[in-house]
Amino acid sequence: MEVVFLLNGETVRVQADATRTLLDWLREDRGLCGTKEGCNEGDCGACTVMVTDPDTGVGVRALNACILFMPQLHGKIVRTVEGISGPDGALHPVQQAMVDHHGSQCGFCTPGFIASMATGHMQGRTDHDDVLAGNLCRCTGYAPIIRAAKAAQDAPVPAWLDDAAPEVSAAPYAPETLDELASWYAGHPDATVIAGATDVGLWVTKQLRELGEVVFLNRCRDLQRIEVGDDTITFGAAVTMTDVHRVLKDHHPSYAEMVRRYGSEQVRAAATIGGNIANGSPIGDNPPALIALGATLHLRHGDTTRDMPLEDFFIEYGKQDRAKGELVTGVTIPKSAPALRCYKLSKRFDQDISAVCGAFNITVEDGVVTTARIAFGGMAGTPKRAANVESALLDQPWTIATIGAARAAFEDDYQPMSDMRASAQYRLQTAQNMLRRYYAETTGQAVNVLEVQL
Repeated sequence: MEVVFLLNGETVRVQADATRTLLDWLREDRGLCGTKEGCNEGDCGACTVMVTDPDTGVGVRALNACILFMPQLHGKIVRTVEGISGPDGALHPVQQAMVDHHGSQCGFCTPGFIASMATGHMQGRTDHDDVLAGNLCRCTGYAPIIRAAKAAQDAPVPAWLDDAAPEVSAAPYAPETLDELASWYAGHPDATVIAGATDVGLWVTKQLRELGEVVFLNRCRDLQRIEVGDDTITFGAAVTMTDVHRVLKDHHPSYAEMVRRYGSEQVRAAATIGGNIANGSPIGDNPPALIALGATLHLRHGDTTRDMPLEDFFIEYGKQDRAKGELVTGVTIPKSAPALRCYKLSKRFDQDISAVCGAFNITVEDGVVTTARIAFGGMAGTPKRAANVESALLDQPWTIATIGAARAAFEDDYQPMSDMRASAQYRLQTAQNMLRRYYAETTGQAVNVLEVQL
């Protein structure tokens, strides 16, 4: 596959294997060893690079090079740590600030931090804790790194980072319209569909799997559309979680806050909402919220389209209602759901897989529950609705006594498993506690441990 992109100001043309990672190519073929291999699964941020997709107009984003396949770079602009300083050796403001504030000790993580900080600086970000949540440092304790980011935030963006995108032709491995994609996939139903590669990337780097025939979605603009209507919002399947978060903040703030903890800045910039649904993971964070919202899923096989309630898509562990050669093309949610609350429970606050993820959307009128949609991830082999808990709440007074009575119904809905993240008993008890938390929050009590002060 021929891949053409701009690297540190230079246009490069590469014949690359479909699943060759940018990290391996940079280090092995170009000798650019500033980009480090740490975890090789998108967790530590040591391999962070700056990537701009000029066709989408979204600007620069930080991405993990270890799970970024070379064909995903076609037509894009890439800056590694070697290209963040000026051509005459002048330091970028974040590099100088890291020196001034002693932000580097062993130095292994530093190039990734610099790439994330330079990206945040170019974006005009001042939420440095969020910007750097995907970069791991075990030496400095983060304080001097955060001080460096703050010190550099008002400095101008260096002129040498003003890149012009290379001219590229269409790539056969990355269809540019949904019609082309659907037609190709119907004829190649065993191919692996790759969107952000935050999941598929690990199949290659950790499981050492040979993927066979692949197709990339990153140039299919039809799947990257967001349509905000009078009553609904539709996300194309290839909309990144960064862009999902941007829209949710204005309409579903609790869901948006959960997405803020979804992976890291680098993961959200690559991961797509369609990919998180289509892989059918029982611990994916989007499906519980989408089920609680009553989301509609859109699919396409060749020229045939169909819609279904999202909750019906998940059949059992590893099995979804999707035919061979059929694509998830998008998902539609209500524009407004003021009662929606999403709770993510994980061992780490940032960038961790949920042990339990619960979403609640309960309507109370005149003190009585009139509608209830509750869904959980991490409690069964699929993201699953709590039908018995909902029944225990419907037509009952919205009181702590009703909440207490409904707790028992969780055992009828879920028989969770024990694993390295949590025991079955812990999962069941915390899911029950989330319902109580929801009651407390909707009745005006302070429940957020990040906001409650003694």
